[in-house]
Amino acid sequence: MIRSRIIGCGSYLPEKILTNDDLSRFVETNNSWIVERTGIRERHIAAEGETTADLAEQAARKALSAAGIEANALDLLVLATSTPDNTFPATATRVQARLGMTGGVAFDVQAVCAGFVCALSVADSFIRSGQARTALIIGAETYSRILDWSDRTTCVLFGDGAGAAVLSAEESPGTTADRGVLAVKMHSDGRHYDALYVDGGVSTTQTAGHLRMNGREVFRHAVGNLASVATEAMAAAGVAPEAIDWLVPHQANARIIEATAKKLGLPMEKVVMTVDRHANTSAASIPLALCEAVADGRVKPGQLLVMEAIGGGFVWGAAVVRW
Repeated sequence: MIRSRIIGCGSYLPEKILTNDDLSRFVETNNSWIVERTGIRERHIAAEGETTADLAEQAARKALSAAGIEANALDLLVLATSTPDNTFPATATRVQARLGMTGGVAFDVQAVCAGFVCALSVADSFIRSGQARTALIIGAETYSRILDWSDRTTCVLFGDGAGAAVLSAEESPGTTADRGVLAVKMHSDGRHYDALYVDGGVSTTQTAGHLRMNGREVFRHAVGNLASVATEAMAAAGVAPEAIDWLVPHQANARIIEATAKKLGLPMEKVVMTVDRHANTSAASIPLALCEAVADGRVKPGQLLVMEAIGGGFVWGAAVVRW
């Protein structure tokens, strides 16, 4: 059978770092309050004029370099973002042009914080069906542009960044020992639309709006849904929780990550955590965490990874990948 194998990844974080102490100078909060509730200590903020496409391009170039391929070898580019450069065209097409990818197809997907898992699912489906042999998936966000910096319940939680991965078609025996994407599961429940949203849009207010969140509601659903979909994906892949080498979760909140790992029976020593330095970068958080763990040698060839995320909508999903 054909599997989608990740053959390279790359990441990019804006130069500017905003610490909790920096935040306390213009919003009523402090470092201990933020760390105790979220685990976040700092976040990166895009420079003036630096867009989602700029971040995505940098991460994409690093991923292509790591994979050892040129952009023109790509059949597919999927960019996961909820902070696009423009309403249309897709930000992916801007990145496509900058990379020099003149063939194939490029488009955006919007599943908020679950965007990277969604992009992975789309690319995997293209590759398995034979519509593509090589794909680039990117998660990129500039959440600093949609934050209400006077609202301490939300502005302390988010940051900007981008991460990318190159997938390649590979013939495999079709067993759990195969390298590549073994299973992906996705869900959504629109009844919770108002728990995490942006209060603006083209057809409603003709503005971008600001991020709004019911934190208690998000937390309550996050842990149960994340553990459930991760278990579902592992069952679909035919692997047991004890076989997992690394959990690479969406980096929303340290308490959510810890509670999810506990539900899955995974020790924190098997969890990749970057939320303390990156904050919540939405669709970029999983690839940023993945690339860091690959770069520092924690993730090794043949190891089994679970990636999981939940975002506004609610939309949630998980993927099982053998590196």
